[in-house]
Amino acid sequence: MPSLQESKLAFIGGGNMASAIIGGLVNKGVSKQNICVSEPWDVNREKLAAVGVRTTTDNTEAGGDADIVIIAVKPQVTRGVCEELGASWSNRKSLPVVVSIAAGITLSSLQEWSRTGDGRFAHVVRVMPNTPALVSEGASGAFAGEDVTASEKDLVNALLSSVSKATEWVDREELLDVVTGLSGSGPAYFFAMVEHLVTSGMSQGLSKEQATRLASQTCLGAGKMLVESTEEPSQLRKNVTSPNGTTYAALQTFEAEGFEGIVDKAVKAAIARAAELGTTLAK
Repeated sequence: MPSLQESKLAFIGGGNMASAIIGGLVNKGVSKQNICVSEPWDVNREKLAAVGVRTTTDNTEAGGDADIVIIAVKPQVTRGVCEELGASWSNRKSLPVVVSIAAGITLSSLQEWSRTGDGRFAHVVRVMPNTPALVSEGASGAFAGEDVTASEKDLVNALLSSVSKATEWVDREELLDVVTGLSGSGPAYFFAMVEHLVTSGMSQGLSKEQATRLASQTCLGAGKMLVESTEEPSQLRKNVTSPNGTTYAALQTFEAEGFEGIVDKAVKAAIARAAELGTTLAK
């Protein structure tokens, strides 16, 4: 298996997440000529061409001879893309590693849809990244098929490290739905929190700009403390909370309103929806 630097990479789909990964790969020194993107939309394709990677509207031109194929299309069109690619791989001696970031599409579906004409399956890894990958601060979950080798996993780790600061491999596929509910959808939870903090600050007299800067930097600073500290989140919370102080008063309000239960229900709702999408799209 070639190294990441030596591999031919094909991106099927050139949206935001694909663009983020491509930018990370280029920054790591991967040759632009080793990256080809198949993207139907002119605007996206032109943006990627401006980066210097090869672009096309033909999925098989991009992925026909690639070592790694990243499926970065909407879940609803994944089946057609995989079937097209599988048919193009029938004459290949060795098949590529397929990395899917299509939410909810199961490993068995990806394998079946990309089956070659002579009945072979590509080695498939499912990945759930999140949007902070756009600023190289992503968190990703990954699940590999049983046939994926250790060297292929290393290759996927190297690929994801271009945009993710944390990549967690799970040993059961259903846990990817948990990753989706936790970190895949998670950025929106923090954005919503900041949104509501800004609104509250404005209602008490701060300007929108002041409240936004203060809330955003607070979110960033707290996140950095979580990543860099050796202490548990619960201890970091306690460190900020003086007995009967302002933070204590705020946290008591959270507790009275059932904050823990609200967060738990929200994550579980996202997990259930991810599982539902996987079941529906597999049909």
